[in-house]
Amino acid sequence: MKAFKSFLLQIFFLVSFANISAQMVIDSTKIVRVLSYNIYHGETVGADKKFDLDLLAKVINDVQPDLVALQEVDNKTKRARNYDLVTELGLRTKMAPLFGKAMDFDGGGYGEGVLSRYSFLSTQNHALPVRENKEPRAALEVQVQLKSGDTIRFVGTHLDHTKDSTDRINQAVALNKLFSDSDMPTILTGDLNAEPTSEAMQILFEEWSASHKNSEFTYPADNPRIKIDYVLFRPAHRWRVIESRVIDESIASDHRPILTVLELVN
Repeated sequence: MKAFKSFLLQIFFLVSFANISAQMVIDSTKIVRVLSYNIYHGETVGADKKFDLDLLAKVINDVQPDLVALQEVDNKTKRARNYDLVTELGLRTKMAPLFGKAMDFDGGGYGEGVLSRYSFLSTQNHALPVRENKEPRAALEVQVQLKSGDTIRFVGTHLDHTKDSTDRINQAVALNKLFSDSDMPTILTGDLNAEPTSEAMQILFEEWSASHKNSEFTYPADNPRIKIDYVLFRPAHRWRVIESRVIDESIASDHRPILTVLELVN
């Protein structure tokens, strides 16, 4: 009898292990590697400041993302030596580039960028609400098709940076309205200039799930003390977080990039 009970117990553990293993099977055709990176208009930080797009490209290439949201992107400004930064990074990373202008600046444009290993099915640049005499902000949206054939929406943005949170809150409300209109699997990422407990983030968390831990500090790059960079997703039941981490890089920008690996689930 004791031997029979032992046999049943072994069967139970084998079945349980099989069920757990089945739940952990990952479909590689539905995996998306996402990087969010505020690139500080291409300028490095520290004592030896310089303009180094090769270093930025190396940071990106080292983690092999499928989609990258870039913030503080200059487009043919004097400050950036008249370079189209997102196109230059696209050439260096062999990814499709897209620039979304938030405002005119220094002889060119300033705003968001997206790099993608997928072709763009559609793109749209959304102006976000801002009060008079404040810096304009935008949300750059692309739709792409994964290897599985599924279409997803990817959005990169950069919210207001000033101490007064009014515009940041209004922008969070606008993002919820813009992208909660359907159940299309959507990833929202960028420098949101808000800590996890802030009012702006609590508004976003009403519609979006976070891929991060609150202790994953991203700013400033040389000694991170706060988290203001995020990868969020919706609907919650369509995504599984495989990995989320801050990249240990303190020179290429004043922000550390954040990498999240997501799996689209049915």
